[in-house]
Amino acid sequence: MTRAQPASPRCRAASNREATGKSFVAEVSAEAPYEAAHGGSIEAQVKRDLAELEVALGHVFTCPELLVRALTHRSLAQENAIRDGRPAVGDNERLEFLGDAVLGLVVAEALYAAHPDWSEGELTRVRAKLVSRQHMAAVAAAVGLGSHLRLSRGEERGGLRQKGTILSNAMEAVIGALFVDGGLEPARAFVSRCVMGAAADLLAEELRTGDALGNYKSALQEHLQATRAGMPVYRVRSESGPDHHKKFVVEVRLKGAAEPGVALARGTGSTKKRAEQDAARRALEQMKSTGDGMAIGAGSGGEGEEQAAS
Repeated sequence: MTRAQPASPRCRAASNREATGKSFVAEVSAEAPYEAAHGGSIEAQVKRDLAELEVALGHVFTCPELLVRALTHRSLAQENAIRDGRPAVGDNERLEFLGDAVLGLVVAEALYAAHPDWSEGELTRVRAKLVSRQHMAAVAAAVGLGSHLRLSRGEERGGLRQKGTILSNAMEAVIGALFVDGGLEPARAFVSRCVMGAAADLLAEELRTGDALGNYKSALQEHLQATRAGMPVYRVRSESGPDHHKKFVVEVRLKGAAEPGVALARGTGSTKKRAEQDAARRALEQMKSTGDGMAIGAGSGGEGEEQAAS
């Protein structure tokens, strides 16, 4: 378990409450509906709950208020603001914003280091799965984050504690709190252990075998069919490298009455399947950026497409 360095200025500001005679734990205790569920001191229960979560996270916070804020949904902040007659402050949305960026960086760094043979498209596909809302909600459930969330009474009754979106957002906020409190190391350690781990290994295997991971070919075909644009066809444009380190360049074209049809995009990969998936991904991205699938990649597939695939 990591222990944070001496408190940063932003943490010291939170600790100044001690000088006023009221700790942040006492403030949280005054808001927390523990009486019905727990016996003994409410403040002691809050401290035990935070310590329990710190064990799951693998980090002891120098500034525990960061963790409290990461667990605080805006509904509770608004409820408290109405009660106290002041503007709403102290929810986890800013930490969620930061945590989303930290999560993306740490996952990208780990994949880049672990898989030097993967193309940009392959790295992108696996990262997208690992940072997805669905996966982050599963990570939150695995560390028991739901039971620690701080919600308004109304949202508590509405079952928000188990909602995937709330769990994934809170998990990102907690990663943001880890980063602010201890820097990249505690965030990196948690992401490596809980976000990646077996899930990253499974996704790598799916990518190796050409299974359904990030099936951009199906998504492209469905899009083209829905817009009545036609059917995609894939052609290998080049193959290079030794047998143990092949590089394929595949072009996806829009099949039409006049062959060879409109060029949509090119992709690369260490196998034909991977290159086809990369080409389909690029075609979808271009369609999204232009808003017109028929306008992209028109022409013979020359220099611009080669640069896009590199």
